[in-house]
Amino acid sequence: MKKIILTGGGTAGHCLPNLALVPYLEKMNFNISYIGSYDGIERRLVEKTGMKYFGISSGKLRRYFDLKNFSDPLRVIKGFSEALKILKTEHPDIVFSKGGYVTVPVVKAAKMLGIPVVIHESDMTPGLANRLSFSSASKICCSFEKTMEYLPAGKSVFTGAPIRQGLLNGDRERAREFVHMREGDYPFIMVIGGSLGAQHVNEAVRVCLPQLLEKYNVIHLCGKGKVDPTLNRTPGYMQYDYVDEELADLYALSDIVISRAGASAIFELLALKKPNILIPLPGSSSRGDQLLNATAFSKSGYSVLLTEDRMTKEILPRTVDELFDNREKYIQKMSAAPELSAAQTICDIIVKTAK
Repeated sequence: MKKIILTGGGTAGHCLPNLALVPYLEKMNFNISYIGSYDGIERRLVEKTGMKYFGISSGKLRRYFDLKNFSDPLRVIKGFSEALKILKTEHPDIVFSKGGYVTVPVVKAAKMLGIPVVIHESDMTPGLANRLSFSSASKICCSFEKTMEYLPAGKSVFTGAPIRQGLLNGDRERAREFVHMREGDYPFIMVIGGSLGAQHVNEAVRVCLPQLLEKYNVIHLCGKGKVDPTLNRTPGYMQYDYVDEELADLYALSDIVISRAGASAIFELLALKKPNILIPLPGSSSRGDQLLNATAFSKSGYSVLLTEDRMTKEILPRTVDELFDNREKYIQKMSAAPELSAAQTICDIIVKTAK
């Protein structure tokens, strides 16, 4: 039995693709452990699976002035020391890194110990943490073919992004029992605001809610602490700050989805073949990766791109109607996508690299 350590954290998007690989790795007879931050979201997600989890110190690598820039390098150094100790104790055959600042000391420690590393980059352009790790990697997988232009030649492989197989097994009727929404010939829209910048999407949807509810039932995943209690008991509308096991069922129930454009989210929509409207985080509040992701999916015919400045109460409902009326066209495009076998492809690369 070979041993692998997965690492990635800071957001769910840096952890969930790791967990998507676990069933494949287990079939390949890997013993699996995880390194993340002390108290990041990845800890809760991983420990729920029963997987062995190691927390290390991590610091954010900022490209702007902040007083924490003086203390965080010490946290990174401490994290490197902790990662080195864990790797020496666990003796993994390989490390797989999904990105996020916690991964940098892990990848660097693995390089020092001669442990091969495979990295996955989700977004169109590489994030800073992954760029700092490229020199230590044996292979670099990426979600978008165009990303190969930004990666070191000879190391990069276009794979697509892994998604959790459990999402493919949702039950539409079980979702109906969960949401308890009005009966009738109402298609279902699911709105996924995401954890970062969700409020802009939430506000836009709520402004349009009277128009949307004339034709659709709306399931709204608002983000933690962003539920609006004044809208409770609105016929045709249900809001949740967060769902976990129910997400697969809600996807199965949804006819179309409105979502932010994080890489993990959009590849889930692709795998599930859900017609979707993507509302990327603007460049003013991110490094612009979501806009690039959404643009690529729009050009491929998988998604409709709607920028924040166009989320008006006139344009958003009209865009929803147009997507719903043409949903079969989007489903056909997504069904022919080449990125749908990502998890197996990545695990095959892991096996070859570990050898």
